[in-house]
Amino acid sequence: MTHKEDWAHGSRAAAAGGVTTVIDMPNTRPPLHSTQAAHAKADLIKGTSLVDYRFHMGVAPHTLGELADLDPRIATSVKVFMAGHHTAPDVIHDPATLDRIFAVAADRDLRVVLHAEDNTVFRLLDDYLGTPRTYRDYETHRPRSGALIAVARVLDLVRAHGTRAHILHVSSAEECDLLAAAHHAGLPVTFETTPHHLSFTHHDTRRTGARTRISPAIRTQADQDRLWHALTTGELATIGSDHAPHTIEEKTRPPADAPPGLPGVQELLPVLLTGLRRRLPDHPLDDLLTLVATACAARPAELFGLAARKGRIAPGHDADLVVLDTDATWCPTPDTIRSKCGWSAYEGWTLTGRPEITVRRGEIIFDHAAGRFGSATGEWLDPTTP
Repeated sequence: MTHKEDWAHGSRAAAAGGVTTVIDMPNTRPPLHSTQAAHAKADLIKGTSLVDYRFHMGVAPHTLGELADLDPRIATSVKVFMAGHHTAPDVIHDPATLDRIFAVAADRDLRVVLHAEDNTVFRLLDDYLGTPRTYRDYETHRPRSGALIAVARVLDLVRAHGTRAHILHVSSAEECDLLAAAHHAGLPVTFETTPHHLSFTHHDTRRTGARTRISPAIRTQADQDRLWHALTTGELATIGSDHAPHTIEEKTRPPADAPPGLPGVQELLPVLLTGLRRRLPDHPLDDLLTLVATACAARPAELFGLAARKGRIAPGHDADLVVLDTDATWCPTPDTIRSKCGWSAYEGWTLTGRPEITVRRGEIIFDHAAGRFGSATGEWLDPTTP
């Protein structure tokens, strides 16, 4: 879907946001469901990306055999969609297939990364209520119950197989409570949320429509407060950009046809830091920056096999650094947006904290003052090589 994002633009957005390494999702065209597809994707990316990269392997019912033979140099994680939307056609509906994926992943020591919402719940509601006709109806049709049912199913599978699982873009207080309790009980389960779920509420979706329509839906202020608490207490392992850019033309289609998702990789760091400083104004800035570095660097590197060279400043590690002006205030505008889609849900916001220089493996790949990017020498990372 390179009409709305490609690696030349997307990696510039990442670099301008202080991001040096990305793990790409498999729901592309064609989808990444095989070793052959991974090599083909890497060949296409080579010479176009400023940032280093890895892949989450995708899976469909007919590609389960690929997981059994997956080389960890290709991927150490597999992405499972338990519910579908416009850009996620390969959804795992069948409980037996889902069970098989968890069994194979446990045997191969793969981490299962999940969009955990129950498609059956959503189908029932659409059959009963009809498809959403306005954005006021959106959360009613995609409620938290869909996520809670899916998370409960995941926890049963983790208990059965011992599979490591990571739940993406958690949106509700109840999910936080359940997943934190599961982790406390010793289950190998972690979770993350997005800057969007930390920044917006369902009132924003009613007001701005498609710009803040994402999947899972953005929920209430109480849910947002619980997500922030999970971040500050360490219950929440990571923050994900959930970078899902669409064109303005696509986003302004009728609600039932407009794809969910919004660009997020350039916004991740400044939005997160802005939110922390507003919520915890009396906390030392160094403590807040440590929270950011843990959730956006150290923990992702640990979870996805990159801790030998990424995620912290230490001898022998890659010199991946961001020089941040923590006091700079600025507003995202179309002129500052590097994603090919050309817009941001945070236009009109005043953000505090701006990446000034981004360094990837010792090379400056973004210099704000000079208005300059570095060379597109990002590498497909091998997790087995220190």
